[in-house]
Amino acid sequence: MSKRENEVTPMLQEYLRKAEQGDAEAQYQCGIMYDGMVEGMAEEDEEALKWYRKAAEQGHVAAQYFCGLMYDSGEGTDKDKEEALKWYRKAACQGDVEAGFKCALMYEKGEGNKKDIEEALYWYRMAAEGGHKEAQAVLKTLAMVQVPALI
Repeated sequence: MSKRENEVTPMLQEYLRKAEQGDAEAQYQCGIMYDGMVEGMAEEDEEALKWYRKAAEQGHVAAQYFCGLMYDSGEGTDKDKEEALKWYRKAACQGDVEAGFKCALMYEKGEGNKKDIEEALYWYRMAAEGGHKEAQAVLKTLAMVQVPALI
């Protein structure tokens, strides 16, 4: 066991203790650790999704976004665009601009729901107003090509 692994194990144990007691932040941190985002920790996608989802169900915004990512890409679960959109929307409704941008893309492409350009524009605007550069660029492009019904 490496020195880093020796440091990670007690940290994970402490997060797990708190997570089992329902602490949403600890649940999210368990998700982060199992997602392989901590040096010295192997990636375990199913376990990461389990903890993200527990935190997300308690309203943890970042966990909601990560649930969306995992369902979107099929990490730790089967790909499920409808479930991904559900979690992105929850995070976006709490102000997460990256989640708002993901919602916009999904509505524009008809992923997880029927294609809905007006809904896509709503989320592009939300993300752009929150400072999301790509969303701002999309809206600028639409304005340049003069699609007034869309901007």
